[in-house]
Amino acid sequence: MLLTLIQIAALAGIAIFLGRWRMAVRRRNEATWDSLVARLRCDWSARELSEHFLWQEGMESTPDETWTRIHGVHGLWAMYQNASVMIEMADFAARTGACKDMELIATLHSDALQIRVCSLMALGQYACTHASEGVRINAFRAATMYTGMAARMTRLLQENAAVILPDFVAAM
Repeated sequence: MLLTLIQIAALAGIAIFLGRWRMAVRRRNEATWDSLVARLRCDWSARELSEHFLWQEGMESTPDETWTRIHGVHGLWAMYQNASVMIEMADFAARTGACKDMELIATLHSDALQIRVCSLMALGQYACTHASEGVRINAFRAATMYTGMAARMTRLLQENAAVILPDFVAAM
């Protein structure tokens, strides 16, 4: 009896997972450029990180200055969420044929994953120790990768889909 219930629960869990996965794939395939830009966090901007953050990689600040410029945890969470949206933007560009540079797409995926990991590590550390040096260093790493990813995304759009570039720049 117990074994049967466990099997039914496992099958139900798998069915729910596959259903949610299928819905996510359908939603991703039906996404438009405007819907992706609208999902970017507009209540926080990385413009304070670097004067030309959309056009050049790198920052000229210390971890302490970066922590202040990103507004602490608020900026970390925004970078975490925007990294996911930028992956979808890169996939959209590749899927629609707007970009043929698969190496750049792979780099954007890697950057986004690293941003998300660094952001989560910093958020976890912040929950335990608040704004310690380790939190600030992880936030600095995430911000550095974020500015690099934004610059590469801008380059991708500039080279392959210049029509949609102004929407991206305005949202960032």
